[in-house]
Amino acid sequence: MKITIYRRIAQVIFILFILLMPALDIFRYDTATKELIIFGKVWGLGLNQGFYADQSITGSLHVAFRFFLKAILPWLFILAIFPLLGFFTGRFFCGWCCPEGALFELFDFFTVKIFGRRSLFSKKPNDPPGPSKNRFPYIIIAALCIITIPVLGGTALTGYFVNPKTIWTQIINWEFTFGVKAGIIGVSIYVLTSSIIVRHTLCKYVCSAGLMLMLFGWVSPISIRIKTDTARLSSCTDCKGCEKVCFMNVKPRLPKRDINCVNCGECIQSCNKELGYGKGLFSFSTSKLNELPAKKINNNTSIDFKLNYNSSLKGEPYKKTCN
Repeated sequence: MKITIYRRIAQVIFILFILLMPALDIFRYDTATKELIIFGKVWGLGLNQGFYADQSITGSLHVAFRFFLKAILPWLFILAIFPLLGFFTGRFFCGWCCPEGALFELFDFFTVKIFGRRSLFSKKPNDPPGPSKNRFPYIIIAALCIITIPVLGGTALTGYFVNPKTIWTQIINWEFTFGVKAGIIGVSIYVLTSSIIVRHTLCKYVCSAGLMLMLFGWVSPISIRIKTDTARLSSCTDCKGCEKVCFMNVKPRLPKRDINCVNCGECIQSCNKELGYGKGLFSFSTSKLNELPAKKINNNTSIDFKLNYNSSLKGEPYKKTCN
């Protein structure tokens, strides 16, 4: 259970960081004062009115330099964060830190326990076993989460644009301005809709940050990824545990790497549980994509893994062929 525990700790820490940033004045934009607050200080160009009145070449160059230094350069740095993360870590952020991803996994857990499938609409071949024999406690907890998480998230995230002290004062007095009400309600609706209906479809097809991580991780020769030990595919017991733990609906055993893999490592943990710790077929790696040697593995041992694997997906017996 180590990988799952480490992931949950990382997700909780990052969620707390995101929610507390406005309250701690680490980063927020105050729409009332039109000021950008970074680490408790107002972030500005550092120019007084006299510099704008200076029409000389020196004055113009100074204004241009300050604008580049305090406006363009920081923005370029922010834009470069996800491409750099993708180049070095692939979609590791998606699987280990993303607050939305953690929320989607939470509601996956509830729907599996209540309905026996991850999605509310249809059951997929890789869904974990379910539902639970006693579903009532999960229904109650899920209902509480549906009520509290969107509202708390909406309140905290509205703090990025409205002073958190103002928000909490209005909550205590139960008197809300239009901006605060719109922020809390809007974010709450988004969180509720994405968590219950959209979920990982957003990760695959909508999230721009995930897209950058995916593209730069795909072309990078050194990014972190899940690698299959193709030389030991004959050890696979066809338990399908690696598929059932994959909330992104990836088929980890296929020789070609799926770009939707978020490097969560759950397949590593599942395979180690089946074959023994350290003996699983999957591991974190920075080497190139999985490559299945053509009909030849370990000298005279050959395995037509892909053919047999595709047969197993259709419900046919899974056979390991070795010569």
